[in-house]
Order: sequence, then structure tokens, then C-alpha cells
Amino acid sequence: MTGDVLLIAIAVVLIVIAMFLVALESALTRVSKVSVSELQATGVAGADRLAGVVANRARYINVILLVRLSLSTLSIVCVTVVCLRALPDPQWLGILVAALVMLLVTFIMLGVAPRTLGQQHALSIARKGAGVARFLNAIFGPIASLLILFGNAITPGKGYRQGPFASTAELREMVDMAEADAVIEAGEREMIHSVFELGDTLAREVMVPRTEMVWIEQEKRLRQALSLALRSGFSRIPVIGDNLDDVVGIVYLKDLARRSFEHREAEHSERVEKLMRPVMFIPDSKPADELMREMQATRTHVAIVIDEYGGTAGLITIEDILEEIVGEIADEYDGQEIAESEELADSCWRVSARMQLDDFAELLGLDVTEESEGVETVAGLLANRLGVVPISGSSIEVEGYRLVAELSAGRRNRVGAVFVSPVQMHDVSVESDPGESSAHDSDRDGASQDEEVSK
Repeated sequence: MTGDVLLIAIAVVLIVIAMFLVALESALTRVSKVSVSELQATGVAGADRLAGVVANRARYINVILLVRLSLSTLSIVCVTVVCLRALPDPQWLGILVAALVMLLVTFIMLGVAPRTLGQQHALSIARKGAGVARFLNAIFGPIASLLILFGNAITPGKGYRQGPFASTAELREMVDMAEADAVIEAGEREMIHSVFELGDTLAREVMVPRTEMVWIEQEKRLRQALSLALRSGFSRIPVIGDNLDDVVGIVYLKDLARRSFEHREAEHSERVEKLMRPVMFIPDSKPADELMREMQATRTHVAIVIDEYGGTAGLITIEDILEEIVGEIADEYDGQEIAESEELADSCWRVSARMQLDDFAELLGLDVTEESEGVETVAGLLANRLGVVPISGSSIEVEGYRLVAELSAGRRNRVGAVFVSPVQMHDVSVESDPGESSAHDSDRDGASQDEEVSK
């Protein structure tokens, strides 16, 4: 009996120590470097020790976790031995009782209570426990590092040098709790989660696909490029050579405008290739967070995404990556609602570019269907007949009606509405430069409407 009492006493002591370590782990996870710096500035005792711990937070948390798991495991063994002695027959009953008792104790005493205290009094507990963390690290630090190396060796894929315990999963839980406690707003929580997810997002998931790219051939004149930039609303346009898989540079609207202003004759005499800038190529498997840092370092706003076969997969801008964090970047036109169909004077209509093609055909009595055209919307019909992505001013003729793209909206300047009028009426499409020629006659711009050249 004396031995059982001693084992129970040992288990209680181990649980109490483990509780403190759980609270310390929770506090170290929550405390910020800024708050520690403020403590140092005011000369609070223990602030310097805490600063050293926070500077290498992951290592200390891993050691605390190792010691805490060891203590809780030993306490479970002690209680199990006592239960087996008290309930020797059948043995499974003693094991069951020990498991139930330690489950309740572990959940309440090691899961809920100390974690709550650690978060409520994070700075105070972290400051007072920093010395303990440094002591444990001096003794058990090498063991924890060795176990982490062994765990990484037997784990498929790339391991974590500092271990996975101080992971983003814990930080996400903290963010969720902060929102539940009304410390942060729901939108702020979503933004923080988006930052964590950015590292798992690849360029091909964010890019504008090649089918939506706007581009211009390198032999086109400056006036044609300027016209395309003004009509499409894009300020950076990819320049191609033989085909879309041969992107040779990027032309900027500001360069076109400056050259045209300084030398008016250059509009008709100089080619786009003279003003284009070098282009940045990136693989479609590049993580979005790495790409954003690289684009920031090189002050590049646009990059061409290359697929595994070396072809152009699409285009990506730094705004595309930012949208993964902050959500869709809207402009002053995005709030305007476009009616699905609006009848105007003289048998003219204005319809939404997203209007279903079958509904559009029924509205005007046209013999076009989604099956025959292979598209589902009016915008899809324009793109199918043009062979390129429609921009404001692009037009086609369908069974006696002229369809003119208009009302480009949003950061990507996609067509929002289509103006429909009888062909016999005066051409109401946006006037284009009569000197322009194009590889796409219907676009009359010298360039295929490219992807979102960032504004």
C-alpha cells in the first residue's frame, strides 16, 4: 500500500510539473517579440532571458514538448501500475480504469486549464518560465534535436529542421481563437489564413491563362501598341515573336506615351520591339510566396509563366498574388450592376456579356446555340468568332446583327456588356485607328487581347 501511495504521489507531482510546462509552451507560442522588446526597454527582470528564448522559439518549444510528454507518460505508467495492483483480476479492468482516469486528467489538467492560463497571462508566465526553458534546453536540447532528425529521416518528403511542433497549425488555432474572442475581425482572420496558404499556392493556380492573355507582335508600330493599351485598359503588354510561345519582352504604356509625346513621328515609324523591356520567366510550379518576394526584389510587376514543355502557360502579376491574400481587388466600376438585357432605341439592345447564349438567341430570334458554337455566353460567342479574347470595341456580325464589346470592368478589364444593333445601322463600334492592321482582323489592333497586363 505504501508503494501505491508513493506512485500516486509521483504521478501527481509529474502532472503538476507537466501542467506548468504546458502553460509555458502556450505562453511562449503566444508572446510576441514586440512585447518582449518593450519589457527590455523598461528594464523588467527576466526580459533579456525571455528575449533569447523567443529569438529561437521553435527549439525551446520542442524541448518543452519532449519533457512534458515524458512526464505525462511516466504519470500514466504510475497510475496504471496502481490500478493493476488494486484490480488484479481481470487485468483489462485495471487497464481500462487507468486509461479513463488519465484521459480525464490529461484532457483537463494538461489540455484545457494550463493552456488557458498560458494564453491569459502569456507575458508573465513566459518571463518567469524563460529560465526553466533555458535549463531544460541545456539538458534535453541535444536529445530533442536528435529525435527530430530521426523523425525527419523516416518521414516521406522534406522534414522540418526545427521540428513540426511550433507549426502554422498552432498559429492558425490562435488566430481562430482571436476571432472568437472578438480580438480580430473575420476578414482579418481570413487574410492571415491566406498568408499561411500562400506558400502552398503555385503560380499556375494564380496566373491568367494564355487563352485570356493580351499580347502584341514585335513588328507592330508604336501607334498600334498604344491603341491596344488604351482600348484594353492594360498598361503592360507582352510582346511576342513568331507565336505566343515566343514571348520576347514586355511593352509599357508609359514608355509608349513618353516616346509618342517626345517624337510624334515615331508612332508610325518605330516598332514595338524598340521599346520593349526584358521579360521575367518563371515555371508554373513556383510557389506564390517565393515569386512575390522575387518580384519585389527585382521590382517586376509582370512575369510569364512557362509550363513543363517550355510553352507559355499564362501570365502573372504581383496584383494576382496579392489578391490571394486580400481578396479580389475591385475598382470604381465593379459595383455597377449590368442588366442581363436592356432594350434601347432603334431595335438596339445592351446585354450582359455573361448572358446565356441560348437566352440571347431566343431574345433576338437567332439561329445560334450553345452546342453549335461550343460556348455558353455572349462573351464566349465573341471570343469564339474573333479567335481572341474580346476587348472594348471588338465586334462581330451574327445573322444581321452587329455585336460590339463594351463596358470593360474590373482590374482585368473583362468585357461586361455587349451592344447589339442591326448591321444596316451606322457602325457604332468604338472608332479605331485606320492605319492599324492586325494579325486578328476582327480586333484591328495588331495584338491579341492579352491577359491581364497589370494596371
